[in-house]
Amino acid sequence: MSAEIAIRHARGNFTLDVAFTAASGGVTALFGPSGAGKTSIVHALAGLMRPAEGRIVLEGRIVLDTKAGIFVPPEKRRIGLVFQDARLFPHMSVEKNLLFGWRRSPVRAGADQIARTVALLGLEKLLARAPRHLSGGEKSRVALGRALLASPDILLLDEPLASLDAARRAEIMPWLERLRDIARTPIFYVSHSLDEVARLADRVVLLDEGRMTAQGSVFDLLAGLGAQKPLGAVLAARIVGTQDGLCVLGFDGGELLGAHAGEIGQQVRVRIGADDILIAREAPRAISANNILPVTIRAVRLAGPRAEVEMRCGGARLVARITAASVQRLQLAAGVAAFAVIKSVIVEG
Repeated sequence: MSAEIAIRHARGNFTLDVAFTAASGGVTALFGPSGAGKTSIVHALAGLMRPAEGRIVLEGRIVLDTKAGIFVPPEKRRIGLVFQDARLFPHMSVEKNLLFGWRRSPVRAGADQIARTVALLGLEKLLARAPRHLSGGEKSRVALGRALLASPDILLLDEPLASLDAARRAEIMPWLERLRDIARTPIFYVSHSLDEVARLADRVVLLDEGRMTAQGSVFDLLAGLGAQKPLGAVLAARIVGTQDGLCVLGFDGGELLGAHAGEIGQQVRVRIGADDILIAREAPRAISANNILPVTIRAVRLAGPRAEVEMRCGGARLVARITAASVQRLQLAAGVAAFAVIKSVIVEG
């Protein structure tokens, strides 16, 4: 499923003016700070907002073309939408909530697909419950199931974890990962959480003040982003073995060691903080860090006393945040060979 989106819409002092294409399949994250225009794009995709100017094509089907006078109403777009709050019907059981969209879908899922969706989201033991007896994470999973059973062409998740506390976010994140990996429905995921996007997205559209600032693969685009705790890398990896109680992670650039309870062959994602990457001109010895990778410096960006150093390790992109004094002392510049010393990694999946 592909999406072509070009929207221009002014509201008060805010103007949304974006144009981008989302390729078929996977999760496309709309990422940026509050007020960047993420939810406005979702509302335009869903037909809840009618832009002053624009064109939206979903799976080759034009749902909006202001010049041609085309506007397909929300109920005919076959879009599943999940908001920040689950918005379950309080007088219905979980099972009836799940089947609400299914009853109104022009293409109804069969009994086997309903069962798969219930199993996918771990809802088997919740079907008879009322929403008031569910946790926040359980409500979010029911909302996801309801959207999926409406047989949508596309699934829009508008900050589905924003209203949950840290414990509930940790509870539902594995279900979202499972949904990404198993469900065939393409997903747009709205968030201003760098951690969520790094963990879930395949592609990212960066937004700020109603404009798109960049788009691309999550593995290339997110390194270096973040004002307080920037990411140094997001890597796609596979567990290839174990060593000294740690798992060996193969990625496009070599191998890493990390703490993770996974099985050989399992696909995972690795996140590394930019402050957790040190740089050495020579391979260090007798050091506590488990991961030392040969790299090539690609770019150095100075910002006062701090610096961001972009490196390549095979096909992987890493960004370290160090001091400008260290850059000068080590004589770091594009093309220089060095070693990235990684203090810690986070393995997810």
